This record gives sequence, structure tokens and C-alpha cells, in this order.
Amino acid sequence: MNASCSSASSVSRRRLLCGCAGLAALAALSACGRSDERAAAPVPLEVDANTSCTLDGMLLADYPGPKGQMQYASAPKLEWYCDTIELLAVLQRPEQARAPSAAWVQDMAKADWERPTGHWIDARSAFYVFGSRKKGSMGATAASFASAADAQAFVAANGGKVVPFAEVTPAMVDLSGGALHDTRM
Repeated sequence: MNASCSSASSVSRRRLLCGCAGLAALAALSACGRSDERAAAPVPLEVDANTSCTLDGMLLADYPGPKGQMQYASAPKLEWYCDTIELLAVLQRPEQARAPSAAWVQDMAKADWERPTGHWIDARSAFYVFGSRKKGSMGATAASFASAADAQAFVAANGGKVVPFAEVTPAMVDLSGGALHDTRM
């Protein structure tokens, strides 16, 4: 074998090895970025005795019915809601300046109605029962469920109508009542 052939062969091998090393480094960096994204993904927290509603300051643990929580990418602190209607009203606001990175409600097929804890599900994939006989912290509420079948079973026992999140309208979660329309004040 002549020297030029041997030299060309070793250059090709070096290029191949450098290319493989470069691809391996890119793959490692890519995987590292994905695990950072997973690690940074927001997760729901649990209500404790001091958790208060973002809108009205009510202590969530003191009231029955499903609760909600929301996280914004721009703010690491969770916002809590003592009732699903409140959370849904915020999600339905067209003027919302900042988009939530995550929003959760409780799966009431699994959580205890009187003292709901845990069982957090994505609020935007949940099914809601409006108009049931069950009351939440603010009175009439929207019971939240992970599955349509569980929501239908709740309707059979408690009345109401199942509405998937995509069909919830601002009129269904209007918060303009309350003290604003209380003629006794």
C-alpha cells in the first residue's frame, strides 16, 4: 500500500470517528434537553389547611366539591380555585393575557365529595357535569371527571348534564352574580 492511500484511509477514518462522536454528542444534548423539559413540567400540588382561593381567599380544605389549580409559565406560584366554575371562568376569558401552562381539576369519580383530596386531572381534557344536585364551595358547581362514563354515572345519581371541556362556554361559568347582584346588601 502506498503512503497516499494509507493517509487518505486514516483521514477518512478520523472523519468518520469525528462524525460519529459529533452525532453522539448531539444525541446526548438532545436527550438532556428532553429530560429537563420533563423535569420542569408543572405538576399539581395537594391542598393543605392553609391553601386559599386566588379569587376570594376562601380556604379550600373547608368546603366540599371539586377544586382547581392553574400554573402559568411566567409565574411559578400555583393559583388555586375553591370551585371548578371559578377555574373554568378564568380559562374561558378571551382577554387572558397569559396562557396557562397547566390547569387541573379533581376527578370526582375518585375523590370524596365532602373532603376532596388528590386525583388531579388535566382540566382541558375533563368532562364536567353542570346542573347536578351536588353543591360545591360556591353553591352550584361543575363536577369534574376524567371519563365521560364516570360523568354519566354521576348524572344518573345526581342529575345534570355532561359537557366536555371543549364545549364549555363563558356563559356557563359566568361569575358576575354574587355580591354584585345581591339586593340585600
